[in-house]
Amino acid sequence: MNFAKKHNVIPPKDANDRPALLELQNAGLQRDGRWLVRNINLTIRSGEIVTLIGPNGSGKSTTLKLALKIAAPSEGTVHQSPDLKISYIPQKLHIERTLPLTVEHLIKLTSAIPTQVIHDSLKMVNAEHLIHAQASLLSGGEFQRVMMARALARKPNLLVLDEPVQGVDFNGEAQLYEMIENFRDTTGGSVLLVSHDLNIVMAATDRVLCLNGHICCSGSPAEIISNPEYIRLFGHRASSALAAYHHHHNHKHLSDGTVIHEDGAICKTLTHENCGHCDTPLQN
Repeated sequence: MNFAKKHNVIPPKDANDRPALLELQNAGLQRDGRWLVRNINLTIRSGEIVTLIGPNGSGKSTTLKLALKIAAPSEGTVHQSPDLKISYIPQKLHIERTLPLTVEHLIKLTSAIPTQVIHDSLKMVNAEHLIHAQASLLSGGEFQRVMMARALARKPNLLVLDEPVQGVDFNGEAQLYEMIENFRDTTGGSVLLVSHDLNIVMAATDRVLCLNGHICCSGSPAEIISNPEYIRLFGHRASSALAAYHHHHNHKHLSDGTVIHEDGAICKTLTHENCGHCDTPLQN
């Protein structure tokens, strides 16, 4: 049995065969006579992980607001599929330390979610043990998992994350990459990220859009790193850093930490050292 069948992973279709969930056509937003972004063309299809990158003030958050219809475009169009169901994880969410808010209550705050669904979503991100913990006392990594569980509990087909690795250590970053890929692989859903973090761009992205008031360049991470516009904005050092993270994923990480290869074999060593199934060491 192959990997996809054994672990209920939805096989990817050709990109052009996937339905479009979200589409911006020549979209732009003007404020006080100044264009914040212009000529934005962006299509997100089922099963895609798309990342928006760019320097500060480049229009990443503005493009996100247009895509989510938080802001109406001054020109162009924004189309969302009738089937679109978005879960949004904000860049920051401050919870007053004196507020007696448990993780379970945090997940239920804006909608009535059955307790079993809450348990299931927390289990998906290895955080079931936190259900009765005080939300204000969680570590950065724990809070990130809880916010991911809160998003998953709403059964989205598009997960939107704004600068998701802020305040999280390296292990938290690696866990985030895994959660993002697990969401896509097990549900067929899509992910839209806003990030300046080079690690996440290379480790967990299918397509990158580089913004600077407009889309300077787009493509796979491997294509972006050699694009002159990307190098002009971020420099050769950034391009070299991205290239260092390029590696072939021939394995899958389950929620309990087990590593399964594409042929279904279980890796005996978590570091993949001396593993005959591995082409490369684990770099996530």
